Amino acid sequence: MDIREIQNLIRFVAKSGATEVKLEMDDFKITIKTTTEPSAPEVTYIQQAPVAQLPQAAAPVAAPTQSAPVASAAAPASEDSKFITIKSPIIGTFYRKPSPDKPMYVEVGSTIAKGDVLCVIEAMKLFNEIESEYAGKIVKILVDDMSPVEFDQPLFLVDPS
Repeated sequence: MDIREIQNLIRFVAKSGATEVKLEMDDFKITIKTTTEPSAPEVTYIQQAPVAQLPQAAAPVAAPTQSAPVASAAAPASEDSKFITIKSPIIGTFYRKPSPDKPMYVEVGSTIAKGDVLCVIEAMKLFNEIESEYAGKIVKILVDDMSPVEFDQPLFLVDPS
């Protein structure tokens, strides 16, 4: 089971409302615990032992977990089809400005060029500048400042025209 499949499983469990899920297979064990309290973070424990049968064992688990996120992602895309969605390349904490005393990188209505810094995502005490791969105008900022973000989570909508 690769990291993307694990992330999809975590999203699926969080959306389902379950507080704890344990998945045990021959070569690994995963426990996902969620809580409804905003102060307690989601906790994931992964134990994996190397076994040659990993691709065969992971295949049945991947199919049901990927179907739910793909279906939910298709609905927002059809509403804003003329806009480009800039997504998070990593898991971490989203910041709209380089430091508390500095101005925001971009605001709604800002014109951006390819390579402009849009935000910073902190992951494991490293601050990663996220640069735009597109030129255009910021239409919507989809994440609040200082919020946790997941891999491939939409951050900005950009009008390329």
